[in-house]
Amino acid sequence: MKTAALWLAAWIAAACLSGCGDSTDQELQQWLKAERAAPRSPAKPLRAPVPFVPMVYDASDQPDPFGKAAFDRYLTTNVPSANPTLVAPELARRRQPLEAFALESIALVGTLAKEGKRVALVRAEGALYQVAVGNYLGKNFGKITKVDDSGVVLREIAQDATGEWVVRVTSLKMQEGSK
Repeated sequence: MKTAALWLAAWIAAACLSGCGDSTDQELQQWLKAERAAPRSPAKPLRAPVPFVPMVYDASDQPDPFGKAAFDRYLTTNVPSANPTLVAPELARRRQPLEAFALESIALVGTLAKEGKRVALVRAEGALYQVAVGNYLGKNFGKITKVDDSGVVLREIAQDATGEWVVRVTSLKMQEGSK
């Protein structure tokens, strides 16, 4: 009961005090009047619009850039094998320990030179690992193709929505404040 009375008294005091201050409404009105009366420079006329000339696009003699042929061409230029249907992971080889982790859960901690080669230090589930070109990372058969100061570049082989094996290049970058 006492608290309600205190709140009521505080509310009444705040309401009374809110009407005691200087009204800035009059100042605002004077400023608006002065701004409206101030001389204005005339607006520059707009440029005449450029007429739209429709162009005819006829690419019926060109191959479809989103078709299977273009996709096959991409695979043959970016994969060492000549036949894109031969892209598949090496299932017979022995898996390496870091292939048990998703690439998102692996953090690049640093890089260093060891015996003249670049080596990356990566952390997975609290453990620190050394990896170099040729090692595998992640669940998508990611093979390390390059290690430099900016990060690690991987060549992954994963299945797309149609079940075909595709090659994609992924990188693991150094994170700020990685501990």
